[in-house]
Amino acid sequence: MKIAVFSTKGYDQKSFAHTNKKFHQQLTYFDFQLNHHTAKMAEGFDAICAFVNDDLSEPVLKILAEQGVKIIAMRCAGFDRVDLEAAKALNLQVVTVPAYSPESIAEHTLGLMLSLNRRIHRAYQRTRDANFSLEGLTGYNFHGRTVGVIGTGKIGIATIRILKGLGMNILAYDPYPNPIAIELGVTYCTLDEIYAQANVITLHCPMSKENYHMLNRKAFAKMRRGMMIINTSRGGLLNSKDAVEALKSGIISALGVDVYENEKDLFFQDKSNDIIQDDVFRRLSSCHNVLFTGHQAFLTEEALGSIAQTTLENLSSFEKGELSGNELIK
Repeated sequence: MKIAVFSTKGYDQKSFAHTNKKFHQQLTYFDFQLNHHTAKMAEGFDAICAFVNDDLSEPVLKILAEQGVKIIAMRCAGFDRVDLEAAKALNLQVVTVPAYSPESIAEHTLGLMLSLNRRIHRAYQRTRDANFSLEGLTGYNFHGRTVGVIGTGKIGIATIRILKGLGMNILAYDPYPNPIAIELGVTYCTLDEIYAQANVITLHCPMSKENYHMLNRKAFAKMRRGMMIINTSRGGLLNSKDAVEALKSGIISALGVDVYENEKDLFFQDKSNDIIQDDVFRRLSSCHNVLFTGHQAFLTEEALGSIAQTTLENLSSFEKGELSGNELIK
């Protein structure tokens, strides 16, 4: 098939080119995002491969369908930017990569936790200026502390295994408790119980209408002072404006985020010479106890290889008239 691959970077092209040696698909790479203005570039292609921040709303899907596109392959687990009802009405299949190296996300989560707790990011800046003062760098032991893991799918479980190794007391919330988590000694409880008891909360759940802004002003009001919050899942789970106020009041003492609800116009590109117009992002990123990474938790060799492999398997199955098991349109 002829496949248009949008929002690609060098690492995407390298992993797909290597993996495609087994599949022999015709891949054309575009380094810009898919949206209403760029959808016309899909003319003549059988399929498009999109990433997490590409626009797959109804107007874009209509353009794609009119140009002969038959399938949309998301090379990520998230699909909240895809209008599935419109895709079904337009006879467009949508496939995803539901799991790719959960350990890559879990390990990045731990990296944010350790960096924030032991102020490694601040120490790095100081020592570069020959400032070896330890004032303001005091952390605490994770061993014996309580962590709340919200979402216990594959990534949540991978994170729990690491946190258990640290000797943390692990509470969890998920509408569908995972037997593996229970075997690992996790205690399932309500969100309110996590808010009241946890020293650290880490998010590992998908984006949905039900959990949009789940960590908001009301949730923060139920938390103990000095909370650490980590979000390597979806930006919309955290109300960023409310987080600013929680940081100011001291409820949140450390915030580590790899995702941001308005990241579409920021992440995956060099904005170092631009003036950032997003005031909330600027307020958050100016705080010494906030650590941003640019949606890089997935960025390991293993994860990139798995993404390319599953994406091309999904597309090849569609080409053969077979099911891969990762279809969203039933």
